[in-house]
Amino acid sequence: MELDEHPDASAFLAAAAPVLDADEARHNLVYGICSTLVDAPGAYPEAHLWTVRDGGVVGAGVMTPPFNIVVAKPLEDDALSFLAQTLRERGVEVPGVTGALPEVDSFADTWGGPRRVRMRQGVYAARSVHEPSGVSGAPRRATADDRDLILDWLRAFQAEALADDGPHVELEPAVDRRLASTTAGFGLWEDGGEPVSICGQSGRTPHGTRIGPVYTPPERRGRGYGSAVTAAVTKEQLDGGLDYCFLYTDLANPTSNKIYMNIGYEFVCNSAEYAFGV
Repeated sequence: MELDEHPDASAFLAAAAPVLDADEARHNLVYGICSTLVDAPGAYPEAHLWTVRDGGVVGAGVMTPPFNIVVAKPLEDDALSFLAQTLRERGVEVPGVTGALPEVDSFADTWGGPRRVRMRQGVYAARSVHEPSGVSGAPRRATADDRDLILDWLRAFQAEALADDGPHVELEPAVDRRLASTTAGFGLWEDGGEPVSICGQSGRTPHGTRIGPVYTPPERRGRGYGSAVTAAVTKEQLDGGLDYCFLYTDLANPTSNKIYMNIGYEFVCNSAEYAFGV
């Protein structure tokens, strides 16, 4: 086997297509990182884009430090073991690994050493959407005038949903990129003329896009706003010509998993995020 590192996301996507295209939903995070690198090359200060060759390309991984390496499901079982072993031999610092099961375990087992689960998630996909009935209010697209509100809510989302010791996205430039983008953005649900919930959308794949994060302030919860705004953003993307929408759910939160299934999302696979060295 041979390990290749590609100079940019376009070159990587062309090389990795046999691996990634085999399961677009499963690989939506890899596609999403690459779409950001294509649209905004400066979004990450550093990016590594690897493929494993054994005749043809049989494995792939992407890392944008300080974030984990994200691995794809390989076409040959030992491709990710080879990737982990080779990166170790080359002295590449890998803070952890993220990906679907079982491929994430294949990389982590070969990498060796202590590891800790930061989060276990479910990957879901929707081809159609069921809009919930009886929810007061209506959706609208967020604009630059909503920037401060979006930042406040996403900071609250990070504090509530993400591990304290994990790297976090720099919110201000990320929000600005989404608000300026033609393929990403935010939807708001308003009730009585006041925003009450938010749903983001970004990370294009060849035929879809990733939905999230979804956040409703605690005092507004229990009224269906999160379901309604997620369904509205999903419907907007599907009506716009995409075949799929994807999202991640925290498996420790059965309520959110049920909510998304109720509006049309179907389970694709389990995913895990591991931190190394702890």
